[in-house]
Amino acid sequence: MNIAYSPCPNDTFVFHALAHGLIEGAPELSVTYADIDITNHWALDGEGPEVMKISYAALPWVLDTYKLLPCGGALGRGCGPLVLVNSEPPAGSKAGSALSGKRVAVPSERSTAYLLFRLWAADNVPGGVGEIVVMPFHEIMPAVRNGDIDAGLVIHEARFTYGSYGLTMLTDLGSWWEEDTGLPIPLGAIIARRTLDTDAIARWIRASVDYAWSHPEASRAYVMEHAQELSPEVASSHIALYVNDFTANLGDSGYAAVEALLSRAAKEGLVPAFDPGLLR
Repeated sequence: MNIAYSPCPNDTFVFHALAHGLIEGAPELSVTYADIDITNHWALDGEGPEVMKISYAALPWVLDTYKLLPCGGALGRGCGPLVLVNSEPPAGSKAGSALSGKRVAVPSERSTAYLLFRLWAADNVPGGVGEIVVMPFHEIMPAVRNGDIDAGLVIHEARFTYGSYGLTMLTDLGSWWEEDTGLPIPLGAIIARRTLDTDAIARWIRASVDYAWSHPEASRAYVMEHAQELSPEVASSHIALYVNDFTANLGDSGYAAVEALLSRAAKEGLVPAFDPGLLR
């Protein structure tokens, strides 16, 4: 079975057992490691592997072809994207004014982070931001530090490392979303082509998650092999933040969060309208 997921620690931790033939009854995997922005485009083009990790933000475009699996993805609390600047921002409710008419770097326009940013900015940035600049994730913090860009939208391990660039957090979009909705934050989804036995694939992935939790040291070498120069401490923090109960089972609150985010985004014209019934 062909599968694509990122080299990030949470994905390699989750899929270690499945990728190494440790799940009984599961087929051999052919793994492609790819940034989520790449898999988003593969899903949209219909040319990607049968199973992929994509952003929830890309889901409305592909629901007719791919089914959202109830496990293996990234959804949680306290793990949202951050907006960073290189100077001390205004306090409290005035923070958004620092972005009025400014240039903001984002890693993708087809990401949950981007949807959250646009929804937050609509309510908090007077007159709106100036220009959205898409650039590779690893270039965003240096660009903000050097003054090449006014602010940057960052995700994942940047939560733990932005201070080393001398940057300041303007807002935590995850905290804003949770306070506004009471729901967790949908980040990365696992999808499989609807022509496959998606129930079986979900069982194998859930078994891989259970194995990872039961044997936390077994995946260490695999995780660090693909950890993109992260320290073991940062990799462990990454896993602890993004692998949680929602990874094993989205559950009612997980599905509610996905529907809430995508419905809001559709209302704002950020994603196409979709049939909520296709989410389950």
